[in-house]
Amino acid sequence: MERSLEKAAKYFGLTRPMLIALMRHKGLLNDHNLPAFPVRDREYLRIKNSNWYHEKAGMQYSQSTRIRQAGMRWLAEQLGLELPAIPVDNRDVA
Repeated sequence: MERSLEKAAKYFGLTRPMLIALMRHKGLLNDHNLPAFPVRDREYLRIKNSNWYHEKAGMQYSQSTRIRQAGMRWLAEQLGLELPAIPVDNRDVA
């Protein structure tokens, strides 16, 4: 499972701009909000490439950062954030 920066920020109880600021300050993101070290951090972060067609402008291309599942704990350690508590699963209770 991967999360966008927005979903990861909500997971940590932050806003997307706050998470980006923390990640930039720590040197994890570059000026385009992409991983600063994509090879070194490939187990935790990846670049998602997208494209779509616009009637007037033609093909449009974008890149965004995705945080892999293993990256959530890593990111919390890098930024000094606390992981939210895992909710109790009561489904097996009779």
